Amino acid sequence: MDKKLEKLKNDYNNIPIPDKLNFVVEKALKQGKKKSPKNKWLVGVAAAAVLFTAGINTSPAMANALADIPVVGSVVKVLTFTEFKVEEEQYEADIKVPAVSDLENKDLAKSLNESYLKESKALYDEFLSDMEDLESNGGGHLGVHSGYEVKTDNDRILSIGRYVVQTVGSSSTIMKYDTIDKKNQILLSLPMLFKDDHYISLISDNIKEQMREQMKADDNKIYWVLDAGLEDPIEPFESIDMNQNFYINNDGKLVISFDKYEVAPGYMGVVEFVIPSEVISDILVSDEYIKS
Repeated sequence: MDKKLEKLKNDYNNIPIPDKLNFVVEKALKQGKKKSPKNKWLVGVAAAAVLFTAGINTSPAMANALADIPVVGSVVKVLTFTEFKVEEEQYEADIKVPAVSDLENKDLAKSLNESYLKESKALYDEFLSDMEDLESNGGGHLGVHSGYEVKTDNDRILSIGRYVVQTVGSSSTIMKYDTIDKKNQILLSLPMLFKDDHYISLISDNIKEQMREQMKADDNKIYWVLDAGLEDPIEPFESIDMNQNFYINNDGKLVISFDKYEVAPGYMGVVEFVIPSEVISDILVSDEYIKS
């Protein structure tokens, strides 16, 4: 086992990654037909891009792991850049690293791809460290699975969902989303969609209403929310974060996502709420993305 662990570490350390991130200020979201002084708030939340120097053919291992998956529109596609794997009786890791290609904004593509590789390598490094600790203390069971899926693939929007499932006794699931405006070639953040931060309370109130309605309609659904018939809910949900996980679906609707255990018991898994467009239409910067 010690020799296998050492080999895994060596393989990991041989995968190149840039030592330094060079941030470049990205252009702000085009405001369309709506023009208002309030839209200056948008500039402060514009996306940034970082330079990434590794290529798909950096190593034979990466070349072998490369696998195309569905082309998005006729321009952008998502593929597997590389994969970290461990297959032992008590230890299992399968970490697929996505890469975005054929974006006109090369800096944005490099920014995303460098981030995906960096996060995946950190996850793999953590797994090896935990694996070594378990071995030194008599062994145990450990697992991590990470991958991605294209959530939206229309002519305007590309939304990529990335997940991490870690298993140590019980399991936990974390989701992250990146939503790209393919027309303007920018990475969208939640604040960029709105004129001001009033969206936080509007969306939060709507989600709490949806939680209560779902619990009334289905006894199998439970959310930690007040005034839903639960006695002393665990850390009741009050508000989304300013940069809460989100994506825009193929219907042009805003979808807010919560990780496993974040607002509900573990058996509920990752939960999502589609926000009715009329709830947020008055505070949108424009109707470029969210449709009524």
